[in-house]
Amino acid sequence: MHGVKLFTGAAVSVLLLALAGPTPALADTIEAALVRAYQNNPQLNAQRAQVRSTDENVPQALSGYRPKVNLSLSTGYQYQDIQQTQKGLAIHSDPPLQPNSASLTVNQTLYNGNQTANRTRAAESQVSGAREALRVLEQTVLLQAATAYMDYLRDAATLEVQRSNVRVLEQTLKQTRDRFNVGEVTRTDVAQSEAQLAAGRTQALTAESNLTTTRANFRRIIGNEPSNLAPGSPVDRFLPGSIASAVNLSLVENPNVTAAMYGIDVNYLQVKINEGALLPTVTVQAGVTTAYQQQLTVFRSNSASAIATASVPIFQGGAEYALIRQSKENLAQQRLNLETTRDQTRANVVQAWGQLEAGKAQVQSAQAQVTASEIALNGVREEAKAGQRTTLDVLNAQQALVNARVALVTAQHDRVVASYSVLNAVGRLAPQVLGLNTTVYDPSVHYQQVRDSWAGVRTPDGR
Repeated sequence: MHGVKLFTGAAVSVLLLALAGPTPALADTIEAALVRAYQNNPQLNAQRAQVRSTDENVPQALSGYRPKVNLSLSTGYQYQDIQQTQKGLAIHSDPPLQPNSASLTVNQTLYNGNQTANRTRAAESQVSGAREALRVLEQTVLLQAATAYMDYLRDAATLEVQRSNVRVLEQTLKQTRDRFNVGEVTRTDVAQSEAQLAAGRTQALTAESNLTTTRANFRRIIGNEPSNLAPGSPVDRFLPGSIASAVNLSLVENPNVTAAMYGIDVNYLQVKINEGALLPTVTVQAGVTTAYQQQLTVFRSNSASAIATASVPIFQGGAEYALIRQSKENLAQQRLNLETTRDQTRANVVQAWGQLEAGKAQVQSAQAQVTASEIALNGVREEAKAGQRTTLDVLNAQQALVNARVALVTAQHDRVVASYSVLNAVGRLAPQVLGLNTTVYDPSVHYQQVRDSWAGVRTPDGR
């Protein structure tokens, strides 16, 4: 019995943390789980669609440089009855006229206070900001996937510890009853064994319930049911060498920081767009018109025109000035938001780094605790055989060992998750950095496909 229990404890102690040795054949790895989440997570794919939608802001802004062409056609029937009473002359349109006309008009803006140029640059900054928002979600999903993977390993190992504990407690209760029958222990010892077994079964049921919840979360984030999971390993090799380096890198690469920077650009350009409304606007309009039977005395008429118009705004009620002031306040707010984001990013890195360092120490402490608890349990059992310890002492030592094993499982889980959290806080939790075997989504491909598109309603993928 004792040998079986020790073997289970050793197996659990290495279940979560792969420090050496090859991955078992056909086992699901944490890297494969991250690939599935990166490719199939619906929230992430929805954000990619949002970025593609934002790409269309650029051709919309660029349309301000392009001419606007309108074709107008008209046809119908017209009856006229004209009487000139002084001369007694009467003219009737019999049969009725059929007036037809065709008009082609071209409008081109030559100057509008650089509003088109600033709208284009603002749209490009919006695209860049949307890409950074996508990076934020990519990192969030990858961290969630790594956490869900390690959660399942932790809860599966915890359940195995609790089930092993129940088996040991069942054998302990059987031995206690046998000793009670021969008068070696009292009824109190039997009751204590029964109570401990009931508590152990409750803990096992709780662990089983937690595993069921974790399995559902695994399916939601990663996209499949967990099966034959290989141990997970930390990603320390991708981390900066010191906390100072991690903080400095995060202020450059964290997508929350870069997204806030692009937000400043967008707000600055919005100020320029609103200021452009105070400047003159110059447009050119050219048109040709052909008309038939518009009048009784004229069968056909042709006309062509080219008109240049300059419009200088003088006063439009003051709304344009309010917009300028408002956009300046928005710019100031965005600059303050950037400072807040930098402070938050710095704090997140420091916190994650501290958790990682604590996690490393906790794994070592938990391993030492398991070893010491196993030795203590063996000693208490031997002393109990000699009458120096009670049944309650044995049960307490057994529970201490169970708690130590659960603590080790939790520490190993936290150790791996903390390394991913640091990489996420720095801003480098990406498939390229992790070396995942997947095609990396490139948002610039769709952008180049639609940026200079003049016409067409189909998306690049054919919809």
